[in-house]
Amino acid sequence: MKKITVSILLFFVSLLAIPAAPFCAHAEEAASGSAVNVTARSAVLLDGKSGEIIFEKEKDTELVPASITKIMTLILIFEAIDNGKFSLDDPVTVSEYAASMGGSQVFLEPQETQTVNTMIKCISIASANDAAVAMAEKVAGSEESFVKMMNEKAKELGMVHTQFKNCTGLDDDISSGHFSSAYDVALMSRELVIKHPQISNYSTVWMDTIVHKTKKGESNFGLTNTNKLVRYYDGITGLKTGSTSKAKYCLSATASRNNIDLIAVVMAAPDHKVRFTEAQALLDYGFANCNIYEDAFEDMTFEPLSVKGGIPSNINVYPQEKFTHTFIGDYDADLIEKTVTFNAISPPIKKGDEVGSIAYSYKGKNLGSVPLLALQDSEPASYADTLLISIRKFFRIQAA
Repeated sequence: MKKITVSILLFFVSLLAIPAAPFCAHAEEAASGSAVNVTARSAVLLDGKSGEIIFEKEKDTELVPASITKIMTLILIFEAIDNGKFSLDDPVTVSEYAASMGGSQVFLEPQETQTVNTMIKCISIASANDAAVAMAEKVAGSEESFVKMMNEKAKELGMVHTQFKNCTGLDDDISSGHFSSAYDVALMSRELVIKHPQISNYSTVWMDTIVHKTKKGESNFGLTNTNKLVRYYDGITGLKTGSTSKAKYCLSATASRNNIDLIAVVMAAPDHKVRFTEAQALLDYGFANCNIYEDAFEDMTFEPLSVKGGIPSNINVYPQEKFTHTFIGDYDADLIEKTVTFNAISPPIKKGDEVGSIAYSYKGKNLGSVPLLALQDSEPASYADTLLISIRKFFRIQAA
């Protein structure tokens, strides 16, 4: 009996000696179920604000992306809008080529005209290949030229495991050179939701209707979102599904709760249900384990900045925005260090110019920074101003 008791005690002691698994899980950990059990071939969970990896499984494996390709298509569409190339209300005429697209489509007809807004709706909600090609032609003149822009943007975003051959992901094949990775998909998802947050106005719509206007007359066509998470997941903001026989089932899911933004990407899931359950599990894991640090500067005072040779010679400064950082796990706010640095500046300085920054670090790790802006102008001092300043300094010295 004593031997059995000792054996039981030794067993529990051995369990206590096993180190806890780190929060940022890798493929081996995920496969064993110690973090999030992901059966999809590749997956990644990102903090949307910092871009920090929370979870990964074969994040850089090059795979067929299917329609999550359209995340990049949407980025370039919104950039064209931001640059004034066209507006949401501008018309888009469908070419013979665009109308010939198979796969997911809204059955646009040659020479049919829809607005940019409607085309974005079709791409985001129904993953319409015909609408994606029509918009590619609207932006760049041809899908071929548009694809060059896609690959240039991918390089700009640091997507080193991505190459696009089309704007839809319809005819995707590794051997043809159309591929991406879970991490790269997360990078372009982050670009889309941060730079163009209005995408959630489209990507969170469950059902909608468009009106076809052709020579045959007008007819309604229903749209249903391919991302089932928009029906029930708390805080969902998007984003895009993809599936073909080669790609299997893919999903980039974005969500926000309590100022925490997360991006979960699942690629090559075995069936359509798994991609949703595993993306949800990743998001749940992130929200359960992430904590937000926020600095609104209530406890900080900012001394006026001296501007040599400027009138006025001292200007007030203040941070451009509050600072936030998402910590993975618990943290001690008392260990966060702030360092204020001012740039080498000279007049003229305009209100709103960046004149310095506040850098944040935690246990030696850089967390980011916030720019310090001038709250007023400072113009170069004239000869008369300089002479007057010198006289005033002289009399102050004499008085002392």
